[in-house]
Amino acid sequence: MLDGGGDELVTLYGTSRVRKRVLLGTPNLGSAGSLHAFLTGERIGFKRIAPEVLATMPSGYQLFPHPLVTWVIDTEGRGLDVNLFDGATWRQFGWSVFDPAIEARVRAARGADADSYPAALRRYFDYRLERGRRFMWMLSTQEPATPIRYVLFGGDCVLTRARLALEEDAGRYHVRLYPDDIRRRVPGVRYDELMLEPGDGRVSKPSLLARVTLDPRVAQSEDSFLPVAYWFFLCERHDQLTNNVNFQDNGLNVLLTRNLPWAMPAAP
Repeated sequence: MLDGGGDELVTLYGTSRVRKRVLLGTPNLGSAGSLHAFLTGERIGFKRIAPEVLATMPSGYQLFPHPLVTWVIDTEGRGLDVNLFDGATWRQFGWSVFDPAIEARVRAARGADADSYPAALRRYFDYRLERGRRFMWMLSTQEPATPIRYVLFGGDCVLTRARLALEEDAGRYHVRLYPDDIRRRVPGVRYDELMLEPGDGRVSKPSLLARVTLDPRVAQSEDSFLPVAYWFFLCERHDQLTNNVNFQDNGLNVLLTRNLPWAMPAAP
């Protein structure tokens, strides 16, 4: 909580009444699926929400891959240092509201606002990118010491989108969303392993664990803070996690347990 003063100091009032937090299928380091949606739209039922509509939704930017995460590779399989939260990146590649085809569609739909609305939408996009960047860093910044620990539940049986690829063709870079989209494949590069990771179809396993890689030999990034007590994985898709009987059973047990293992004194 905030103290209500002008400096907005964090008082941590109420933390003594909270001992645990349960996160279910939470993208702690973001989701490449949100980025996919901003590029191609999001299917809902029999229809698709267009990228220019998704661009007006603040929460979408807050689900982008964390700045710590390598979210794009080249056709050689090398990670690229590209700032996803910089509007110049979106302009360079002509993505979302900076795609000429999308801009033409927006202009055709706006009528009298055909000139002013696209410009306002681009300014809004830049603003929300920066807000999204700050939001992601806020979630991963180390908190003041508290007794609260996180219990994570998530899926890890479905190959989940983790990275995009940029393929150069005739001096231009084209985004490839899936391994099979790459046209000039480099022998020996395992695109499936680079672009897809175990998850629930929406959230990858590393993102749930707030890790930048699946490799257990790599230590947790010091810039990615999440005080985890333990985690529990299910063989379930993202939209079915709450229906999973193992989650219901173990989740209820977590909520009802009074003697928390991590709060008990160590055995002599």
